Amino acid sequence: MREDNKSKIPSPINKKDGLQNKPWFWPTVYAAIAVALIGLIFSYNALIGNNEEEQNVTVENPSSNETVIETNAQVETMKYPFDETKLDQVAILQDFYDVNADEATREKALIVFNQIFSTSQGVSISVNSEPFEVRAAMSGEVTTVKLDAFKGNQIIITHPNGMETRYSSVTDILVKEGDKVVQGQALATTVDNSWNPSAGIHLHFEVLQDGEHVNPRNFLSF
Repeated sequence: MREDNKSKIPSPINKKDGLQNKPWFWPTVYAAIAVALIGLIFSYNALIGNNEEEQNVTVENPSSNETVIETNAQVETMKYPFDETKLDQVAILQDFYDVNADEATREKALIVFNQIFSTSQGVSISVNSEPFEVRAAMSGEVTTVKLDAFKGNQIIITHPNGMETRYSSVTDILVKEGDKVVQGQALATTVDNSWNPSAGIHLHFEVLQDGEHVNPRNFLSF
């Protein structure tokens, strides 16, 4: 009798084995694994994207050294457009024409060609009536190189502070448009021209501030 009762008691079933036998079990496991892999991929891409944005920000923002260089360029003081050791040999042949100047200064600022008078917008510089090296008065960019056999070739340089310097009656030009030049860099050599023959070999040096011609003597003591 006891043996019959024992035979009717069901044997214990492993619940884990039962789940594995379910038709939906393994597909669910595979789907969970796939979701986990996709999550890892998205996380990795997001991390790479953040790193690239940080790199872009670093590239776009100038370094402290570049900022210092730009600042120094803006506060640069104008220097003579020639070798300063020759200052005692310099003669100003024509002055900047200033309507408020005395009569003698205004007369010295007149240029005569074929008995026609014109006013000087700069200063005409001579060094012993001999050719001399023309140098950049300030650092900047060469914006114009104009070849003019009659009035004399001209170099125009714009500067970070908004000023502009012009160097006329030059030859053997060493720079071209778009060149970056530093203060004191050699630009060309002086020569004479047909427009102002009485000046002989000279440099006609002009300074513009906010687009207007100003007297170079405001910045340099000749």
